[in-house]
Amino acid sequence: MASLNWSQCPAVESIPGKVSGAWVFTDTRMPVSIVFENLGAGATIDEIMEWFHLGREQVVTVLEFAARSLDPVPPTQPDAVK
Repeated sequence: MASLNWSQCPAVESIPGKVSGAWVFTDTRMPVSIVFENLGAGATIDEIMEWFHLGREQVVTVLEFAARSLDPVPPTQPDAVK
């Protein structure tokens, strides 16, 4: 599986020296990976929001970004013959 280009997700940032440059929710020190780890362990979005003081919009934006990364890439069309 290809790695996601998190720089395209508006809800996250990576700043050298801040949490070792990990992708974190914007203006926080909370790693994005915490959402996926906790969902995998059976937590709900509401629990994650409460435990880690995240807003629903932040969490949903990250989940939607990750989900869109699974969309098939549209086929490229060959250049028109001149």
